[in-house]
Parts: sequence; C-alpha cells; structure tokens
Amino acid sequence: MTPSPARRQFSRPGAARLAAALPLALAPLLAGPASAQDAYPPLEPLLSTEVDVLGAPIAWPEGKAQTTAAIVTMKPGEATGLHRHEAPMFAWVMQGEITVSYQDAAKTVRTYRAGEAIVEAHEVPHRGVNSGEVPVRILVVFSGAEGLANTVSLPD
Repeated sequence: MTPSPARRQFSRPGAARLAAALPLALAPLLAGPASAQDAYPPLEPLLSTEVDVLGAPIAWPEGKAQTTAAIVTMKPGEATGLHRHEAPMFAWVMQGEITVSYQDAAKTVRTYRAGEAIVEAHEVPHRGVNSGEVPVRILVVFSGAEGLANTVSLPD
C-alpha cells in the first residue's frame, strides 16, 4: 500500500517532531504587535508619528534611499542660521535644549529638551538656537535620497 502524501512527509526521522514544533516557533511572529513588546530585546520607542512637528504629513523623497545619521553639538547661545530640510529628519535631544523658530504662517516657536524626539519640519525654513546653559547634543537621522541635500542653508 502506498503512503498518502500526508504520511509521506513524516517518513523521515524527526520530521514529525519538526512539524509539531513549527507552529510553536512561528507563534510569536504571527501573534501581532501586542507580543512584540514582550520580545527580546525590549524596545523603548522614542517616537511614532505620521506627521512632522508642524503637523504636515511626512513625505519621502523620490530616488534611491540614503540614510544619514549624525550628532549635532552646539554651544550655549550658538545658532544654526536659517535653513530647511529637503528630507524627513528624526531628531532626539540627548543633552541640553534648543529653541527653534519656524517661518510657517503661525510663526511657531518651540523649545525641545533632553529626552524629546521629533520629526523636524522639512521644506519650512527655520533656525535653532541653543537656549540652554550647557551644550546641546542632538542625534539626527535624515531619511533622504542619493544626491538630495539633507540641509539647505538660506539667507537670513
């Protein structure tokens, strides 16, 4: 008598154990986001958003993706000069504080302090100044494209 296809797959030693263990191994992957919080290593989300600090939807640039990460350090009182970003930029203030003035219709001014994370406004001119008493250190990650400037300086 010829074994059925279902029986044939378990004809090798250990195959039945593997077939029984597979659903258990895949369960954490299929369980969804609630189980992801319990996964090793644990994650501490800094930010999850679909909009930048001014409420504009995040728009990804065309072209071949290029990610650039850097740490910006500014002395107390130091300013960036007027500039804009052509690509979405994630920023996490590691130390100190920075006050940013935006040239949007509302002339928004915001201060970001150590521990805060944002997606900076892009294509909106702005300038930042270290408004604290210690150097400000900011981790920035640009989600740009090859050949696209991450930051464009503008005349004051």
